[in-house]
Amino acid sequence: ELEFGSGLNVLTGETGAGKSFIVGAVNFLTGEKMGADMVRPGRDKASVEALFVLDGEDLVVRRELAAETGRSRVYVNDRLASLETLREFKPRLVMHTSQHGQQRLLQPAFQAALLDRFLPDASLLEQKKLRLKQLAAVGAELRELTERCRSLEERRQLLEHQKNEIGRVKPGRGEEAELIERKYALQKHRKASEAVHETLELMLGEAGLVRAVGEVERRMAAVAEIFPEYAPDMEFLEDARNRLQDLAMRLRGQPVDGSGGDPEAVEARLFELAQLKRRLKMSLEDIVDLGAEIEENLNFLDACGLDAQRLAKEETALAAGLAETLAALDAARRDAADHLAARLKAELAGLGFDKDLRVLFEFSTREIATTVHQGKSLQEQRARMLWAPNPGQPPQPLDKIASGGELSRFLLAVIGLLAESEQPTLVFDEVDAGIGGLTLNSVGERVTTLAQNSQILLITHWPQLAALAERHFRVSKEVRDGRTHTLCAPLDKKQTLSELSRMAGGGAKGETLARGLLFEA
Repeated sequence: ELEFGSGLNVLTGETGAGKSFIVGAVNFLTGEKMGADMVRPGRDKASVEALFVLDGEDLVVRRELAAETGRSRVYVNDRLASLETLREFKPRLVMHTSQHGQQRLLQPAFQAALLDRFLPDASLLEQKKLRLKQLAAVGAELRELTERCRSLEERRQLLEHQKNEIGRVKPGRGEEAELIERKYALQKHRKASEAVHETLELMLGEAGLVRAVGEVERRMAAVAEIFPEYAPDMEFLEDARNRLQDLAMRLRGQPVDGSGGDPEAVEARLFELAQLKRRLKMSLEDIVDLGAEIEENLNFLDACGLDAQRLAKEETALAAGLAETLAALDAARRDAADHLAARLKAELAGLGFDKDLRVLFEFSTREIATTVHQGKSLQEQRARMLWAPNPGQPPQPLDKIASGGELSRFLLAVIGLLAESEQPTLVFDEVDAGIGGLTLNSVGERVTTLAQNSQILLITHWPQLAALAERHFRVSKEVRDGRTHTLCAPLDKKQTLSELSRMAGGGAKGETLARGLLFEA
């Protein structure tokens, strides 16, 4: 648990004690990645929590890292939040500078983005982003439309041939299955019709069954007169004859011709559909779908020209609007470049650089979009920072001539200007690297000035800077029960003197220097 105060908080300690680890925890808390290997072995998770004051209100942020999965969870005021929410807060919470920040300072993209931070009208950047997005969307639509039109135009002849083939037959969805079902129904109907005719012939023909039963009935009547025991059989024969006559009458009344349709017509239609399937080499359902698709594609081709004209007109208007925004943005960037260069020159002069140093921004043209319809290139002016730290030198890029110490001070100047508007907590992780001598005094004065309006966490190995602290913390490493622990404790006046003496080399000389530094502070 650390209680940082307002103003300048300094963290010191031997190399490897864990000073940067504390800064890493702050970075993790504000959205940076951290590997699961950073969780202490044997623990389920790592947790970092901080209380910020934002716009006069307390803001508690906690982030946990799971050892098993490497995934993290973010809580803002004890409510689960997303990393995106955390990153939105970060510019107003913490601004971190380090030797890594020096390398970013060398990148032209960072320099261009830095200049944009000082534009008098930041809405131009949002306007550019919006119009560029709109132009890209219309361009993509126009490109897709043009490509589809070209592809369909190449296939138009085939499409029209297939359309004619399908149009002649005009297949219906599910028609083939219905025809096959009707075909089988007709076959059954035909067989049933033949059976009716044959049955009637067997029953009513010259030697038919009805006549035969009648003959049997007459003959059995004679038999029953002589042999009475056959009298009951006469009733059976009479009933059988009546039933047969009734059946014959019903069969005669059964409609058997034409009730199932024309079998030849069904066969002809099935053959026509089969031929269409063979020619197009696909199922009938696919052919029906193809017909609808061809109709849609040909209609699209007919309307393609009008749609392309509409999109081209829209693209031209958006390109003109974007060009207008870019022109305004280029002018604003040039004005901001002059202002920022002057501010940086003043800051750097206060950090020990020659008062005649020069800082300027060089602009080069960069294409950011090309219209699809006219192939018009849209360009913006992109800034790159140049400087001449010593009189008589031509301005050159930072990466060509800047030393590590110069970059440290340059970064301090940049952060100081950025902090004027946003005022987050400033974290300086050995920003004094490569600096020594009298220059340390200039750096110390600038840090002290910044600390009047911003909370600062400064990691340093220089007693000259550490002596300026309003609160001094010492970071140390300790092994307990075979486990390494990093400790960070606030120092009182006596402990501060001891720590500054250690930093100054120890012994009587170190203590004398430490006392002198504290007296000056």
